[in-house]
Amino acid sequence: MDCCGLLTLQKEPVPLKSIEVELEVRDHVATVVSTLNYENKEDKPLEAVFVFPLPGDAAVCHFSAQIGQTQIVAEVKEKQKAREEYDDALSSGQQAFLLEESDESPDIFSLRVGSLPPGESASIRLEYVTELAVQADDGLRFCLPGVLNPRYQPQDSEDPLFQVTSVPASLVPYSLSFSARVSSPRPVSKVESNCSLDPLQYLNTDQTQATVKLATGHKFDRDVELLIYYKDAHQPTAVVEAGQASAEPGSLMGDPVVMVSLYPEFPQSVMSSMASCGEFVFLMDRSGSMDCATNNTEQKETRISSAKDTLLLLLKSLPMGCYFNIYSFGSSYEHIFPKSVEYGEKTMEEALKKVEQMKADLGGTEILESLKHIYSQPCIPTQPRQLFVFTDGEVGNTKEVINLVKKNSGSHRCFSFGIGEGASSALINGMAKEGGGHAQFITGTDRMQPKVMQSLHFSLQPAVEDVSVTWDLPKGSTITVLSPPITSLFQGQRSLIYAQLTGQSSEAAEGCVTLKYSLAGHPSENQLHFSLRPAADSGLIVHRLAARTLICLLEMEAENNQEKEEVKKKVVQLSVQSGVSSSFTAFIVVNSDNNKEIQGPLLHRDIPMPDVYRSCTSFAVRAAPSTIMCDSAAMFEEIEAEDRCLMDFCCLYSMDGEFPPAKKPLRDPLLQLVSLQKASGCWLLDPALAAALRKTNEEVEKSKPEKASSEVWATILALIWLHGFKMDAKDEWELLAAKAVSWLSAQKAPSVTECVEAGNILLGCSVQKTALGL
Repeated sequence: MDCCGLLTLQKEPVPLKSIEVELEVRDHVATVVSTLNYENKEDKPLEAVFVFPLPGDAAVCHFSAQIGQTQIVAEVKEKQKAREEYDDALSSGQQAFLLEESDESPDIFSLRVGSLPPGESASIRLEYVTELAVQADDGLRFCLPGVLNPRYQPQDSEDPLFQVTSVPASLVPYSLSFSARVSSPRPVSKVESNCSLDPLQYLNTDQTQATVKLATGHKFDRDVELLIYYKDAHQPTAVVEAGQASAEPGSLMGDPVVMVSLYPEFPQSVMSSMASCGEFVFLMDRSGSMDCATNNTEQKETRISSAKDTLLLLLKSLPMGCYFNIYSFGSSYEHIFPKSVEYGEKTMEEALKKVEQMKADLGGTEILESLKHIYSQPCIPTQPRQLFVFTDGEVGNTKEVINLVKKNSGSHRCFSFGIGEGASSALINGMAKEGGGHAQFITGTDRMQPKVMQSLHFSLQPAVEDVSVTWDLPKGSTITVLSPPITSLFQGQRSLIYAQLTGQSSEAAEGCVTLKYSLAGHPSENQLHFSLRPAADSGLIVHRLAARTLICLLEMEAENNQEKEEVKKKVVQLSVQSGVSSSFTAFIVVNSDNNKEIQGPLLHRDIPMPDVYRSCTSFAVRAAPSTIMCDSAAMFEEIEAEDRCLMDFCCLYSMDGEFPPAKKPLRDPLLQLVSLQKASGCWLLDPALAAALRKTNEEVEKSKPEKASSEVWATILALIWLHGFKMDAKDEWELLAAKAVSWLSAQKAPSVTECVEAGNILLGCSVQKTALGL
């Protein structure tokens, strides 16, 4: 048939015309309202299905449909009942709308718009609330997932209701508008994004309120990420929210709920003595999608090359005396050593040689079996296990993976890194949360190295022990903590606690929460006094976040409980009472006011999502050499969307079946210098070091003070170069530089001052000896 307007690759009209997103950020909590506008331009009624991502910890709390002048608000019902009600409505000629969360991953939702008659429009509104994570530079990160890459599904685990239809980002056939309003008790310093924004507009003179919009012409080649910075961000706070007047007293929604944000400050004496032991296990994704570009800059550095550079920094920064191993996974998994080995020059060099040979050639993203193998290895006495996981997060069995990490949480800490656009927030955050570690996302123009090195800093911090939270409330008031127990604390990172308040108390009354813990044998505590007066105009944000927290806890419990049906009933009951989504419930809307029965068979239309993996492979076709003997544009019109990745790959070949030669990028000067450091922390005086310093070997040799040893001179030169030319990347080399300083101190060299003076002259720097830590 002849089609016009918005089309899929299969030449089917797309009924979704536009998406409008309004974000409201209050301190570190965000409310997101998305409006999806549909229009049926075909001559038959249709059903549109849209599978899309949301943040993994989002509490979806509202779903409604606007048809003409009629607005219908959805109800939350048990999932199977909601599906049956939807099917019954469609079979009887009624309009219906169904929103449900994937059973396998809480960051994927399916929206079904049923029985949209010819020529009719419908607007779907969904709302969710979410917490914003604290970044390494104190910014708060909000991410609107605009990309849903195909998730690798282990055999026999696919959910037919959550099949993703995708197209290259440049062919997404609908528009996106995005605006944000930010408010906080503290001034808003700035708002940054990986996308083009209109200028930030302040709404008051003290700059505590501001708005910002996404610039027109957004391309669907990335998630929309906002980084929000406040002045004096690390302030502990407590917000008390009044219960819902219509809810039953004594229930979660009927009673007040308090949200406490704590930022523990560790004693400097403890922080200065970082751990010098541990078993460091690095698990690297080598699936095919890791060959995509890390970001959208012209350099087109691949995810796997960035991960390899990061492993170099990690291996150079490990303390002497620790143990380590490197695993990699795809459809299968590999390891460098049969078991973890002691860190030293020989084992480090062997590992680096094998890292250099790594490619993204292990097939699909099957992380579960590699984790099972790692956890089957016995822990090493007095060497706490620290697991670092690097992945683009494209897996389908998210809950199964997180459950495995949780089962083994007593034997390790897990630090996870989501690489590239579309990485599953549910997987990355879930692994770190259940593993007592920390999660990081590397998107846009982010460099992976500083974020990973921050996590290495965290892993070297002594583990907190004996964590307890106590409450002091007025007489007649009691508290029920809804959050899971705090098992990990890190310097500068926020810990959130939700609790339900029961009983009567004066609004002028105060409460107090005390966090106690032991760090490297030193008992510490942080205390926060807060007013019990409910906050004005907070709606039910805190209640919904608390409900989502409790739902996630119960869902995890259901995975490991023989009485799964009983736990499931609790989840369904809480989900229905709070109006917050769960994996056991769904939002259902039936337009029973429409007296006119919709006639004729329904056309099925899948709404495509942007696929960055597909986009990065199709880039190769646009850049393919002239030896391709076909008109690729015409050819692509004849093939199905599912075949495009294969065709993109095939088009890379020339007629003799070989890849076109690729230019090898120049190595980053910092990584060039770091690669020469020995495991002990020193550098050797050789031509390679001179080249890294951009000097001739003769210049370096000639400038050496007479009494200085070659290794001392080389190591001081490397430290001066780092401090003189790479202070902007200090987070990346700080630990390996500290190792170099420790090595120098152990040498008790008499000529350190002369070396620093001569090194400054040679390199054209003015770095003080004290700045080097000598």
